[in-house]
Amino acid sequence: MSRPLPLDRAAAGLRARPPSCGPVRLIAVDGHAGSGKSTFAGVLAEALGGAPVLRLDDLATHDELFSWTGRLLDQVIGPWSRGDSALYHPYDWNLRRFGTPRRLPAAPLVLVEGVGAGRRVLRPHLAGLLWMERGSRESWRRGRRRDGPELAGFWDDWTTAESRHFAVDPSRPFADTLIRESPEGYEWLPGPGATAGANHFLTQRDPG
Repeated sequence: MSRPLPLDRAAAGLRARPPSCGPVRLIAVDGHAGSGKSTFAGVLAEALGGAPVLRLDDLATHDELFSWTGRLLDQVIGPWSRGDSALYHPYDWNLRRFGTPRRLPAAPLVLVEGVGAGRRVLRPHLAGLLWMERGSRESWRRGRRRDGPELAGFWDDWTTAESRHFAVDPSRPFADTLIRESPEGYEWLPGPGATAGANHFLTQRDPG
């Protein structure tokens, strides 16, 4: 019988990866909306000793659900590649405008979490791509239950936009690790994009 991989062991494996964006080891957590990315990223960040988490919801807007790559490259990836701190303007989803600037240092390891975190333009800057292994329909049902009927219209628009995005720019085929949630924790499984031997220490589950 197998058990989920302890997060401290997974964290050690992520720290051992080489920097990918200047001095930063940038690890993407991607998956369908409602798949559990935010919760998992928070748990993983804690296991990493409080690693920063860049949430793509801060870069997207109501009108640009997936057209945020320019902001990410200019305000975050560019500075980090030079060893500088990122300075970005998080979007306020209630006020529908960008807020005050937020500084994010070029830490040794940073998690970037959100739908599309493993998209084509970002993959050259990633040290790892983790995909939450939960189907789109189940994920969307979970998201709708979480947000309630008042956001039903937003979810209708979102699911259409997400489907279109992944149809032309999928992330899962390039993921080196699939994250599957279980009652006991998280299983780390080899992803479609895993290189033989490259993440052996991440994808082995502890024997029971």
